[in-house]
Amino acid sequence: MSENTRPSLRQRKFAKTRLALGEAVTNHLVAASFETLSVKALSERVQISEATFFNYFPKKEDLIVYLDRLWTLELNWYGRQAEQQGKGLAVIESLFRYTAIQIQKKPGLMAEIIAHEALSRERREGPEITMAERMMAFSDLDGIEEMSDESLEGLLRSSLEAAIEQGDLPANTAISAAMVGLVSIFYGVPLAIQHTNAAAIGAMYRQQLELLWSGLQAAAA
Repeated sequence: MSENTRPSLRQRKFAKTRLALGEAVTNHLVAASFETLSVKALSERVQISEATFFNYFPKKEDLIVYLDRLWTLELNWYGRQAEQQGKGLAVIESLFRYTAIQIQKKPGLMAEIIAHEALSRERREGPEITMAERMMAFSDLDGIEEMSDESLEGLLRSSLEAAIEQGDLPANTAISAAMVGLVSIFYGVPLAIQHTNAAAIGAMYRQQLELLWSGLQAAAA
């Protein structure tokens, strides 16, 4: 990275504080819900004033969108790595394996993301993940600085198209129906069993994906 593209000191300080706020929320969600965390308490945890908090996030709820976007960026990176080993269904299955691992590492976050999506009247992209944030949050993920933070839906759709192209799924597969199935599995499995047996999410993901692939094959026959 050249000196011209390297984040400035100001940009790095901004990124450090925003990431610290995100980490404080993630830690809180291990044992409590997002609604129980006040801006005052959150600000105290990262040693900033309440007024300063709003320089980083216009609303407290924007932190959930921010954490979701960080997660999606990392998911993109793992998806691109999986593409080096195979295309189509293999990439989708790899994304679900990675997600199952992350849900166990960050209990509570997926539930809050789902709740936020359900309550939101409109879809918001959320705050952009800056170059400095990418470098600090994912220092061990080579090349993530230049990566697009494509949405989960975009990742899944492109992988489905690749699966059809290479013959893993029938040529007449209804992509819209397959997308509904994938998104339902992605969010529905954690919602159903996260609080009772989070360790089983990976196995349940595999089972549900196998059922979906079989169903798509049968429907297209």
